[in-house]
Amino acid sequence: MRIHYDHREDALYLEFNNRPYAESDDVRDGVVFDYDKRGKIIGIEILNASRVLSVSSRSSWFKEEMPAHTAR
Repeated sequence: MRIHYDHREDALYLEFNNRPYAESDDVRDGVVFDYDKRGKIIGIEILNASRVLSVSSRSSWFKEEMPAHTAR
C-alpha cells in the first residue's frame, strides 16, 4: 500500500496496488473509490483530508510505514 498526500489540494490517496484504473465511485461526500476492470478497489481518495480525518498534525500520517493486509 502506498499513501500519497497533496498538501495544496489537501487530498489523501491510498493506493492498494498498481492495477489499471477502470472507474470511480463517489461513496460519500469527499470520498472516492477507484476500481479496476474486475470491480476490485485499487485506491481511495479522501478530499479535505485534514478535516475529514481530524488529525492535528498531517505530518504524523507519514512517521512510519504500516503494512497493509488485504483479503485474498
